[in-house]
Amino acid sequence: MAGHCNLICIAADADACVPVREALSDQWDVFVASGTHAADAVLRRAKVRIGIVLVTDPSPANLAETAALLHAHPGVQWIGIFPPGISATTPWRELIVDALVDFHTLPVDAARLRSLVGHTEGMACLYDQAVPPIATTGEQEIIGRSAVMARLQRHIRKVARVDAPVLVTGESGVGKELASLQLHRYSARAHGPFVPVNCGAIPASLIQSELFGYERGAFTGAAHARMGMFESAAGGTLFLDEIADLSLDLQTNLLRFLQERTINRVGSTQSIRIDVRVIAATHVDLEEAVRQGRFRQDLFYRLNVLALTVPPLRDRKEDVALLAHHFFTKFAKEKNPRLLGFSTRAIHALESHSWPGNVRELINRVRRAMVMAEGRLINLGDLELERRAQPRFKEELGEARTHAERHAIVAGLHRTQRNVSQTARDLGVSRMTLYRLMAKHDIAV
Repeated sequence: MAGHCNLICIAADADACVPVREALSDQWDVFVASGTHAADAVLRRAKVRIGIVLVTDPSPANLAETAALLHAHPGVQWIGIFPPGISATTPWRELIVDALVDFHTLPVDAARLRSLVGHTEGMACLYDQAVPPIATTGEQEIIGRSAVMARLQRHIRKVARVDAPVLVTGESGVGKELASLQLHRYSARAHGPFVPVNCGAIPASLIQSELFGYERGAFTGAAHARMGMFESAAGGTLFLDEIADLSLDLQTNLLRFLQERTINRVGSTQSIRIDVRVIAATHVDLEEAVRQGRFRQDLFYRLNVLALTVPPLRDRKEDVALLAHHFFTKFAKEKNPRLLGFSTRAIHALESHSWPGNVRELINRVRRAMVMAEGRLINLGDLELERRAQPRFKEELGEARTHAERHAIVAGLHRTQRNVSQTARDLGVSRMTLYRLMAKHDIAV
């Protein structure tokens, strides 16, 4: 029988997966991997939506290795199968539990496992509808499962289809360059170069020649002609970060390019036609800058036709733990070999912090903690968040109500196989009210 989707069973000894395969192979295509390294290889080459991790060795080292694999593949819906008693151990709770949809204990109960996998497949379908796949491109990644990041991903895909200038806004450290890079990779220009320029980091005396290039003899020291960033980005995308730092003269030159698609090198009167898309980014309120005369109004209107806003980390708290584990894995070579992960209190503190420095601050805190930690788990002191940590039970009533409301709707739709009428009856609301609530919580039909 054709499988619903690909599924992987991971165990130190592949023979341990035999009962799992026998219970599921009539409905699902089951890969078997012996150890985390083999599993990682399978997960990178095959589209797997459900993972079963069968842990027979509950040692801290093995749990840490398993946790690293689970957090490295957040798009997979994970199920755990463990020996009796393991759920009471602290390392299990702190390293594994947050990555799992559900778990049960050995020996394998075929009927219960089939039910559990069926439920998890339903969760995978909901996840696929709610959140686009996480973009993974080597060192450059956008990580996030929150509703605001799902919305950003959808907007990026829409904007990528249109070959026009884009303005990306957001606070410092939120990842505006990563969003712009993803936009480039989804566009028809993905085969071309992506050339980033930090307008605030280049001295004012050099930025014109850096952007537009120069001819031989244009100024003292110009012994050879040189192309600028616009020409380097031909056929691709030019990313102008901190666009508000451009002088008014350079803003005029940029506007001329956007209107005429031509540039002039410094020291030349010859126009050069260039095919390049411009993505500009800033943390500055450009409308206010226009009112103050620091930014050209016509350039603002030209750039702001297509706009993207990258949310601050404080508006996507549900992504904090995922990001922290991601950076822990990414910078694993920098840590003490004895370090296994984060304590539960550390994760709670990370989720409670306001993150004025956004993702950049999170990266710095995690990397510093990985170097300074002396125990097996990163704690509050390592993160320097002791005074900032807030108990989780102080969550505001409105936020708790919102979470409960969304959970009830998702669970109801899953239970009725996404029958809106039946779900509305089960929840005691009208169809129109349910549709309104689904729109409010960004839940797809």
